[in-house]
Amino acid sequence: MDIHTIDSDLSVGPQITRADVAELAAAGYRSIICNRPDAEAADQPGHEEIAQEAAAHGLAFRFLPVTPGMVTDADAEGFADALRALPGPVFAYCRTGTRSTTLWSLAEAGRRPLPEILAKTRAAGYDMNGVARRIANGGKTPTDTGDAHYKVVVVGAGAGGIAVAASLKARKPDLEIALIDPAGIHYYQPGWTMVGGGIFEASETERTMGSLIPQGVKWIKAAVAAFEPQNNAVILDGCRVVKYDRLVVAPGLKLDWAGVEGLEETLGRNGVTSNYRYDLAPYTWELVQGLKQGRALFTQPPMPIKCAGAPQKAMYLSGDAWKRAGVLKDIDIQFMNAGGVLFGVKDYVPALMSYIEKYGTTLNFFHTLTRIDGPARTATFKVAKPDEAPTEVTTEFDMIHVCPPQTAPDFIKVSPLADAAGWVDVDQATLRHKTYDNIWSLGDVMNAPNAKTAAAARMQAPVVAENIVADIAGRSPTAQYDGYGSCPLTVERGKIVLAEFGYGGTLKPSFPRWLIDGTKPTRAAWLLKEKILPPVYWKAMLKGKEWMAKPTPLSASA
Repeated sequence: MDIHTIDSDLSVGPQITRADVAELAAAGYRSIICNRPDAEAADQPGHEEIAQEAAAHGLAFRFLPVTPGMVTDADAEGFADALRALPGPVFAYCRTGTRSTTLWSLAEAGRRPLPEILAKTRAAGYDMNGVARRIANGGKTPTDTGDAHYKVVVVGAGAGGIAVAASLKARKPDLEIALIDPAGIHYYQPGWTMVGGGIFEASETERTMGSLIPQGVKWIKAAVAAFEPQNNAVILDGCRVVKYDRLVVAPGLKLDWAGVEGLEETLGRNGVTSNYRYDLAPYTWELVQGLKQGRALFTQPPMPIKCAGAPQKAMYLSGDAWKRAGVLKDIDIQFMNAGGVLFGVKDYVPALMSYIEKYGTTLNFFHTLTRIDGPARTATFKVAKPDEAPTEVTTEFDMIHVCPPQTAPDFIKVSPLADAAGWVDVDQATLRHKTYDNIWSLGDVMNAPNAKTAAAARMQAPVVAENIVADIAGRSPTAQYDGYGSCPLTVERGKIVLAEFGYGGTLKPSFPRWLIDGTKPTRAAWLLKEKILPPVYWKAMLKGKEWMAKPTPLSASA
């Protein structure tokens, strides 16, 4: 018997027989809904046969027939009524289970977020993207979609989204562009490490979104609910539809705070902090200043994460502050890393190891944070070392800096744009979608094997802009992205190891070695991070001025 579980209250499946009813009863189901009209197929048992068998086994039964391809709003309402009235769990069936799943999806509209509905049905083996507009419209058939249309639509007004819109405008000032993002504030997230180290004020890292939207670009202040790439459409919350000729997807990634049990309840108190949130970075500095003795934990989850060096940047700046305060000898610093290496590009590891030793840090590899008890000040880790059985360890702390697990946003994971892991599926050179020729992606959300950093987005934006302009002109892609990413590792106040690399860990220094040797800590790299990069971000990258970011021509062999 083929059972597809959607949630604890409902499972669906294809046509059942009388013999299957006993199996359903034995499995704990208490009700059956038939969504298939009688006589659809010659070998199909009628609903009355199934109803009789259900009664014999003490199961409730409801007949709600739906014509294939004709799920009406009234059908969805009837299904919702049945789920409320019948004892659960319920098993619903039709020919394949698709109609039953569609009915559930429409019935749940308004009670669950669209991405959650799409995720649950996809996990059960059914693709509900075809009724996404109806789900977004509260389960009703849209009567007025109010379509708007733009030559280019950009989803996400973070670093990548604004930069690519600005780069497009710089190339084609008359190009009609819409930028979709619900946020009213834009953050310079690379600055939060400096806030947590007492160097920047949090207010220095924010601007109003309206002040940054490129001139001539339409800002649609709304959240995206789903994509219909086959119709060149983006569905917004509330079922508004925006159509496009070309689409750029750059909404960033999702910080999955709920992925660690107990974390959300204790963030910002009980010594639990994170530089990955604007409001918590100042708390990091508060904790560092207040800690005179005890244990400080710094965690790093499994990859991918944005700015893979950020978890240890917080650790180094904290260690430096404790050393300057004369309390380092009384503080036990431990780095709890889900991975097996300190940094993914080996050329930078020797310099980093010298600071591990300088601050007396204990390295704990293959340790993944799974649970935090804030009031008890304990953190629990899954330890999964190669060729060893997984174990679990619980460690006390006086302070813990948490880097949360990170995933693609829910509305991306369940969309037709995603790969199997949930990231937007692009060609790593052109950043064009592998399936849909009029879609590009950049920044943290796409699946090219590069570091997820603002510096990467700075290099990607001109590539995407160049290739879109070429596409508009009827030409093939002309620019390629080489995987460049930069991670300024703040190893102490006043010195940085400037890691710059591309695909495969190839070193890609931007400066001559006599000026900045990225494999060694330098004062020059610190000045770059502290004084130069913030204005470059605000005044160049987000304005379409491609300082040291000119696109590389696409080679004939690429």
